[in-house]
Amino acid sequence: MQIEGDTVGDVVRRLRRAEGQIRGVIAMLEDGRDCADVVTQLAAVSRALDRAGFKIVASGLQQCMSAKNDGSDQAADIAQMEKLFMSLA
Repeated sequence: MQIEGDTVGDVVRRLRRAEGQIRGVIAMLEDGRDCADVVTQLAAVSRALDRAGFKIVASGLQQCMSAKNDGSDQAADIAQMEKLFMSLA
């Protein structure tokens, strides 16, 4: 199953933002910033990564649910999406 183009664009934007946040966290650590500030930023990065992953899984589920019965194994696709979703939980 391929990820739809509009989903790819959105996920890439989210990941680039998270990449910047990670660079910021590294700089905070190197600058000796307060532990609470660093942890707050790490939590924000974690949420950004989770949202990117959930966006991909949601797109896959939408594709599975809207697919017409074309001989593909829709149950297997849904099971795969469920497994992916649970890996993010």
